[in-house]
Amino acid sequence: MTAALAALVLSACSHGPIHGQSHGQDALDHTLAQLLPTQVLMLGEQHDAPEHQAIHQRAVSTLAARGQLAALVLEMTNGGSTAGLAATASEAQAQEALQWEPRAWPWPAYGPTVMAAVRAGVPVLGGNLPMTRMRASMGQTELDLRLPPQALARQQTLIREGHCQLLPESQIAPMTRIQIARDVQMAQTIASALPLARPGQVVLLISGSVHADRQLGVPVHLPAGVKVASLRLQAGNSAMAGERFDQVLTTPAAPKKDYCAGLAEQFKRKAPPGSQ
Repeated sequence: MTAALAALVLSACSHGPIHGQSHGQDALDHTLAQLLPTQVLMLGEQHDAPEHQAIHQRAVSTLAARGQLAALVLEMTNGGSTAGLAATASEAQAQEALQWEPRAWPWPAYGPTVMAAVRAGVPVLGGNLPMTRMRASMGQTELDLRLPPQALARQQTLIREGHCQLLPESQIAPMTRIQIARDVQMAQTIASALPLARPGQVVLLISGSVHADRQLGVPVHLPAGVKVASLRLQAGNSAMAGERFDQVLTTPAAPKKDYCAGLAEQFKRKAPPGSQ
């Protein structure tokens, strides 16, 4: 796997957005009341913001307690399902069922959310594209047609920015196709879970915020007519356009980390001798 591919894997409405500050369960209850009913609810997080993972757990527990949660779909794993597990299953059994890769996604961050669903008897589905299909998707030019030209250009810009302007231009289109292929896969997983929903129930997706973007991400690839509500969890100030989400819930800023320095070092180690 290239350094760029590894970096991507480990990273990246009908009415105006409603912005709010996160103040625990009351804020979440208010937000859910604004977004429901819907068939699909998307929570787009910032992966390094621990409060966002805490909100996930509260959302799953709240919806499950109300009988409103049909299934939970996760970006953080692929292909697995807890549907065959008992509510008393162990965390190890849940990780095995979901084919969890702890080097990519820390279980302590997401495990409590998974187990809240398992304990409630709600199936958890791995929504991401299998690693074995990511490289192949880089050459699938038909994926470029999955987005309108303006949205495709925006995705390509996000790939450049997400990789700190370190990717050669020849890699922008292939890496963008991986992002689109992942969105398509998550949409297909959600669609497969919709028949599980009884009236008043929702399929919940937890993913990075760009995947929950109405103009760029998973919503674009869902079947026509599926009702979607998208919530962006925003840590501190951000330049991401709020109008691409139904609501934006603001949480305290996450500790600043220089991801670009680490990525630059990774690219340097992978570069062949004399290539600079």
